[in-house]
Amino acid sequence: MRAYQVVSYDKNPELVETNSPTPVNGEILLEIAACGLNFGDLLMAKGEYQEKPELPFTLGMEVAGTVREVGPGVEGLAPGTRVLLAGGAGGLAEFGTYPADQAIAIPDSMTFTDAAAFQIAYGTSHVGLDYRARLQPGENLLVLGAAGGVGMTAIEIGKLMGAKVIACARGKEKLEVCKRAGADVLIDSETDDLRAAVKDAGGADVIYDPVGGDQFRAAMRATNPEARILVVGFASGDVPQIPANHLLVKNLNIMGYYWGGYKRFKPDVLRDSMTTLLNWYDEGKLKPHVSHALPLEQAGEAYELMRSRKSTGKVVVTTGRG
Repeated sequence: MRAYQVVSYDKNPELVETNSPTPVNGEILLEIAACGLNFGDLLMAKGEYQEKPELPFTLGMEVAGTVREVGPGVEGLAPGTRVLLAGGAGGLAEFGTYPADQAIAIPDSMTFTDAAAFQIAYGTSHVGLDYRARLQPGENLLVLGAAGGVGMTAIEIGKLMGAKVIACARGKEKLEVCKRAGADVLIDSETDDLRAAVKDAGGADVIYDPVGGDQFRAAMRATNPEARILVVGFASGDVPQIPANHLLVKNLNIMGYYWGGYKRFKPDVLRDSMTTLLNWYDEGKLKPHVSHALPLEQAGEAYELMRSRKSTGKVVVTTGRG
């Protein structure tokens, strides 16, 4: 089979021919149809992610495809079942083996491209806004990096939860995408004064921040009393240092948040969230925004679109299978 692998941290990943894996106890063999790319893949390719697979390894955190084989001990998941899963790595290949308990059956209405773009981005936003930040109807939600993969889903979910959504993104083209996703207020990070613009919109009750850096610092100064700030990531490359005395004045809550961590200590939170999200998709309430879908042989180009910030929403790589 073909796989897009990291063979050395000093070299670019490459498409290689390798053996198809065999499922062992508790595993499934998945024929992979599509793989959604994530910012964490870029870090993993350089050995800078919090999880570091042994070399060589295949990139690709989230996949969708069809179960082709089940290993010993697997029950309730028959060959032919269409599923999505977030396996951490291995998705940019034609086949992969994964723990069966990670696989989630998808509705007939869901395409593999949508499924590959769904779990991490929507799951991150839904668990973050609902379970962690307790976003309430009528509150003001500020989304930084709003045209990115998780940012777009935060807009959609925030609107479904009844919030007023303030979207911050770079440039008119990306802001137009945010507007179509349902954002009520648009802020251009290139030209607008973020702090002033958020204050003019009524201040922020919840901040969803996958960016960090100067945007975090400006947004924190535009919060309302008892605001909740979700620290989702640091796409800017700048990890802000938080002055604790600033938290006292407005009784602010700053929450560290890593969606993948719940796999280890509260997996039921993720499963309950995904059940809700898949129901919303089946009811037509959610529609993943995939700006680019490229074949496996163009995986390098797909990553470059994300690295250079030329994409909006999600980038998906397809294998031609499924």
